[in-house]
Amino acid sequence: MKPSVTYLDHAATSPLLPVARTAMLEVLDGTFGNASSLHSPGHAAQNIVEDARSAVAKLINASPEEIIFTSGGSESNNTVTETFRGQKIAVSSIEHPSVLESSRARASEVIELPVDQFGRVDMGEISHASQLGVNLFSIMLANNEIGTIQPVSEFSRALQASDKPVYLHSDATQALGKIKIDVQALGVDYLTISAHKIGGPIGIGALYVRQGVPFKPLIIGGHQEHLRRAGTTNTAAIAGFGAAAQWCWDNWSCKKWVEVATLRDQLKSRILQTIPYSSCNSPDHGCLPNILNMSFRAAEGESIQLYLDADDVIVSTGSACASGDLEPSHVLMALHHDAEIAHSSIRFSFGLETTPADIDRVMSVLPKIIARLQGMSTIKLGESHEKPR
Repeated sequence: MKPSVTYLDHAATSPLLPVARTAMLEVLDGTFGNASSLHSPGHAAQNIVEDARSAVAKLINASPEEIIFTSGGSESNNTVTETFRGQKIAVSSIEHPSVLESSRARASEVIELPVDQFGRVDMGEISHASQLGVNLFSIMLANNEIGTIQPVSEFSRALQASDKPVYLHSDATQALGKIKIDVQALGVDYLTISAHKIGGPIGIGALYVRQGVPFKPLIIGGHQEHLRRAGTTNTAAIAGFGAAAQWCWDNWSCKKWVEVATLRDQLKSRILQTIPYSSCNSPDHGCLPNILNMSFRAAEGESIQLYLDADDVIVSTGSACASGDLEPSHVLMALHHDAEIAHSSIRFSFGLETTPADIDRVMSVLPKIIARLQGMSTIKLGESHEKPR
């Protein structure tokens, strides 16, 4: 990436940490054994895998034996819905597509829980759904498009009062490394995480499975991961994940993320004060420190993204997994039920290396881009019921 590039798409993927790269190169250059083999090179590879498993487990306060390595968050989510195939699943309406679509493909019935204008599920919806015979609830810890943090521990306590077994899964892919995660305090039975959101490599993730809860492998035909996920172990990627997890453990700091949140709030304030007909989709409170989702009336999101890219400012229109999809964001539609707002949204997502200069850089180009696009639009802003923010 060019030094001049302002990268504000960390929610899509974060740059590889040097420690993760080093760990991967050590495996690629010197550890050639298959981690499932009984010979000494195999044992060496297996030791690397188990060290990484311990580092990942420590980061979320789990036991190492409760961690299953997968190819990423989508596989982890699919593994959970496969476990509950043919049963009733309740999901929030703003879940990642890998939860929504896999639930629709596998469940006997899917109950989609609505959210309020801030993207939060109401406790009453949880209580109502639990009375309908739901077997699994899947509610993400923090949303990937708007950053809303759900009160998952409160949901867990409510479900524990049920007179029949009800299980809780949470996709914590975006939350990992941004807020402290303790699976014991959350009370979840399953938790999805991914390496590339915390400076690890793309293509490796993990699923936390609480001991004693139901489990059905998604990929079968091998004894790897204690018969829970077949396939030759990706030792190098796992080593990178373990190194990134250890780095997060050693360097996690509320103060650092508070500073990131301050930059996020500064950008939000400057946009609202400077750019007419702009609005914020991320909540003011209970939001990840690094995500800001903004809408710009009469300016199409993909056009904004492309113009910013031409000026070396990298952002997203929402979930990277949905790029190329012409449908409006299902997350913003669930919040506002307004396709125009959804189509005009941009997600800025920050990292620990984001600086005030990056915010200045955005504001040096964004107002002109929005003015240009609004000037080309057929929407008559002066006749709109909306007023400049």
